[in-house]
Amino acid sequence: MKTPEKALVVLSGGQDSTTCLYWALQRFGAGNVEAVTFDYGQRHRIELDCARDIATMAGVVQHVLPIDTFAAIGGNALTDSGIEPEDGVRADHDKTLPNTFVPGRNLVFLTFAAALAYTRGIRHLVTGVAQTDYSGYPDCREDTLKALEVAIRLGMETRLEIHAPLMYLSKAETVFLARDVGALGALAHSHTCYNGEQPPCGHCASCLLRAKGFAEAGIPDPLVERTGGR
Repeated sequence: MKTPEKALVVLSGGQDSTTCLYWALQRFGAGNVEAVTFDYGQRHRIELDCARDIATMAGVVQHVLPIDTFAAIGGNALTDSGIEPEDGVRADHDKTLPNTFVPGRNLVFLTFAAALAYTRGIRHLVTGVAQTDYSGYPDCREDTLKALEVAIRLGMETRLEIHAPLMYLSKAETVFLARDVGALGALAHSHTCYNGEQPPCGHCASCLLRAKGFAEAGIPDPLVERTGGR
């Protein structure tokens, strides 16, 4: 009898990673999916609470790994309390990166996740990064993930695969996917606001993009409905 394939999902507690968690459950099956969450010194600790609650709802084992180096480096709005996240969504022609970009974050996350997967006998990593993300983070691009996958395979002598189900989806399409894989209930307990607010602040880039996606999909945001937000 063939041993079932297993997957490890990088779970931040946000909309995209929650959708990917339920995508993985549908693809690999209950009992074959685990989650890893990184405590990287993020200023909004609510993310960790949301990730824990969502993992419990999904019935998956969650690993929480401490990485405080990003907080020590600082210089971005997600780990440095002295920097406020920028409001609004940047124009397509604006090539500068927003101050919410944490340099190297996804590279480090996926490398640590691969190390954990190696010890757990798991060869599939799932991440919610998307090249269509309007923030333009370079570590969300497919080329970056493909290069990292090659490096991990060589460095760990493993057949590990990195899956990014949302890579080329619009925000509306990610909402449809969440609906199709049964993630909408869990999204009521997710968190994406750069200002760490619940109900969502409604004016940071993350809130605006999330609201736009649900509006274009014609589906009410479960989080907004639960918290009475905008």
